[in-house]
Amino acid sequence: MRLLLVEDDRMIGEGLRAALRLEGYAVDWVRDVAAAQAALGSERFDLVLLDLGLPPGGRSGGAATGVDGMTVLRSLRARGDATPVIVLTARDQRGDRVAGLDAGADDYLVKPFDLDELNARIRAVLRRHGGRAEPSLRCGPVSLDPATRQVTRDGRRWHCRRASSRCSRR
Repeated sequence: MRLLLVEDDRMIGEGLRAALRLEGYAVDWVRDVAAAQAALGSERFDLVLLDLGLPPGGRSGGAATGVDGMTVLRSLRARGDATPVIVLTARDQRGDRVAGLDAGADDYLVKPFDLDELNARIRAVLRRHGGRAEPSLRCGPVSLDPATRQVTRDGRRWHCRRASSRCSRR
């Protein structure tokens, strides 16, 4: 799964990118509106994590009135792009949450947040986007629960080592 992280704060961005990579996601990280729009215009992502308080970026470099993460979200939806978006922001007022969801966000999480909750929301949004209600993935007799990383085959648990593709029955 390839995620686009749009976050201007270096400490938050580095921490999120590292944590999400540990969860097995490929993470591209951009820091401003111009870079986000360029990435979304030229690449395909499975999900976007979008901060709202972003600088415009590009050649202007300075703060442009009314240009922020909502600009990215609105332009994404205006061109018919259905890529799932989770807003991650410090904007915690009810009006902000309603505006973000009404603009097309699939979920809205206020900073500071718990990484376990963010990971659960990512999984839930990806499930909904893929048209699945059940949390586990199935292929024939094999089942994988992404939350617990538990693999079963014909009802029996298997242990898989992270650094290896080898599994053994428990």
